[in-house]
Amino acid sequence: MNDLDFLIIRKIRSGDRAAFGELVRRHQPKAMTLALRMLKSREDAEEALQDAFLRVFRSLDSFAGTSNFSTWFYRIVYNVCASALEKRGTAIFSSLDDEEEMLSAPHYSSANASPDEIYDDRETELIIHKEIERLPVEYASVLTLFFVQQLRYDEITNVTGMPIGTVKTRLFRGRIMLREALNRTYNFQSIQP
Repeated sequence: MNDLDFLIIRKIRSGDRAAFGELVRRHQPKAMTLALRMLKSREDAEEALQDAFLRVFRSLDSFAGTSNFSTWFYRIVYNVCASALEKRGTAIFSSLDDEEEMLSAPHYSSANASPDEIYDDRETELIIHKEIERLPVEYASVLTLFFVQQLRYDEITNVTGMPIGTVKTRLFRGRIMLREALNRTYNFQSIQP
């Protein structure tokens, strides 16, 4: 488990309710990205996150710490979103126009990159995020867990409850769909399955 998450959870368990806000701040951005990819609606995603954080608060004592807190938490977010999709009967597709959220995500530019290179990297990342969002939810959610949350295959299996073969297949097919969409729309050539 992440040492900082462990310390925060210890504070919460010892009665420091304010520490829960720190846990929320640490995990909310990536959890929101996952919820948005699954639910395709900011309002629904915000509601799902509130529900997920409430569930975490109520059941934090049952968190054993045998896995990363983030994996346990993303499983809750994933399940809340899956339940919302099930109730809805069908996913609603809409685009995400909030560029600030995408641009605030971690970036992987070289420390020696020029401002133009950093801007180009961020612009490319924003385009890729928007195209992932347009994919069917079963591919967008797995790609988000893999690329944005940077979870391993076994962690994605824990979050989604899917067999590892299904996770690998959805990642493979999702990458192909993403590459085709980027090639079609932007003439990208660098996304490999």
